[in-house]
Amino acid sequence: MKVLLLKDPKDKDSGPDPYVKELALHGLEATLIPVLSFEFISLESLFEKLSHPECYGGLVFTSPRALEAIKICLKENSKSEAWSKSLKQSWSTKPVYVVGKATASLVEEIGLIPQGEKSGNAEKLAEFICSREKPNSSSLLFPCGALKREVLPTALKEKGIPLESVTVYQTTQHCRLQESLSSYFSQQGVPASIVFFSPSGVKFCLQHIQKLSGDFINHVKFAAIGPATAEALQAAGQRVSCTAEAPAAPALAAGLRRALGPQHG
Repeated sequence: MKVLLLKDPKDKDSGPDPYVKELALHGLEATLIPVLSFEFISLESLFEKLSHPECYGGLVFTSPRALEAIKICLKENSKSEAWSKSLKQSWSTKPVYVVGKATASLVEEIGLIPQGEKSGNAEKLAEFICSREKPNSSSLLFPCGALKREVLPTALKEKGIPLESVTVYQTTQHCRLQESLSSYFSQQGVPASIVFFSPSGVKFCLQHIQKLSGDFINHVKFAAIGPATAEALQAAGQRVSCTAEAPAAPALAAGLRRALGPQHG
């Protein structure tokens, strides 16, 4: 059975994409189509803030892209040196809050220890942070995207926990998205399930997919990687057959297996 995953492939260096690999174990043939392009911005401002760990109580990351922004900064020798000589040590004494495994592993790559990765979404991470931080303490630094949802900032504000956001990337539609979708549907036909990985993915893909699927759209099981993406699908009038319990390959595979019925397990 075919499953279309609307996400970027994992970095080539790190072996096969975990989602493709996991779904194959369940007899599902998954194909990835990259949906989004990211443009990194304000990197000087980001590094300036990272250079003053004494001003902050910790870090918050809800997306792998925010870590990619830091890694781009650290490619410059002088910044890399400053990071390894003193900054990394200073930040490592403070909490680094993250959503999900992918973000957690990138935090480890820059030499810090993530907390809260099991929270799985911004709402639960906000609860986790609120249970550990005191009101009116030093701000948490939150490198984020231009399209960030307000769930986490709002929840922290209500509890009096200061958060300083710095926008480090913008999200746009992948330049070959429509072409890739058209080619997939013409070669592979309509898949048994289509998985969305972000609200932006819903915005950029859904109408095109509805056109390409035609009358078969009602046979497709639409799946979401988390509650925010599921809400975006529902808001666009699309029934959601499955929302992964955590933003990770095994949880998605389990959800799809239930949605597609026992004969496909």
